[in-house]
Amino acid sequence: MPLAKTALQRELTSSAQSTPAADTVQQFPSRLPSVRAGGELANTPRRSVSPLTPPSRQRSSTFLPRAPVVTGEATYRGYLPVDGIITGQLTASGGVLTVKQRSRNTRLESTPELDGEISFRDMLRVNGHIAGRVSSEKGTLIIDAAAQVDADIDVGVAVVAGTVNGDVIARERVELGLGAVINGNISTPLLSIKPGATFHGDCRMLKGEAVSS
Repeated sequence: MPLAKTALQRELTSSAQSTPAADTVQQFPSRLPSVRAGGELANTPRRSVSPLTPPSRQRSSTFLPRAPVVTGEATYRGYLPVDGIITGQLTASGGVLTVKQRSRNTRLESTPELDGEISFRDMLRVNGHIAGRVSSEKGTLIIDAAAQVDADIDVGVAVVAGTVNGDVIARERVELGLGAVINGNISTPLLSIKPGATFHGDCRMLKGEAVSS
């Protein structure tokens, strides 16, 4: 009986020396001094980090659009050269289109932006270069100082500050502002010319009968 008890104690002693916990500790290296445990991180002050914003992408088609050649509501039939972007929808029954033209040097480029027939009712302002014919029974046509009109004009009132190459018929009056240039004939019952305007042509003063006809 005493011999059996001694053998049992040896087995327990050998098994206790090779425990799995001792093997696990030997597999992991010791913690470095720069590494902090989870409990230590809770007491460490934190700083806010601003979110990263993606860089803005510039479209290759971006450009500086120029002012519209005409401002107002009008009916146009003719040729429209486009150097820019067209958006919208156009069908056989109608549609809406938006045209953004690239800016250009008007001194070097003298091609008309609109070449055809323009008719309107109330008021129309010309800011660029147009050609063809402009007509309105009682409307007012305003030609900007930087505009050029290579067309015959037949309107109610013509207020000119730019260049007109063509005949002008105004059933009410014609006003030539400072820097206006008219290369053509003028027919109107009332003509106003400010100093600095240039007029090359003949002037016909219309009477009431001629205006009504």
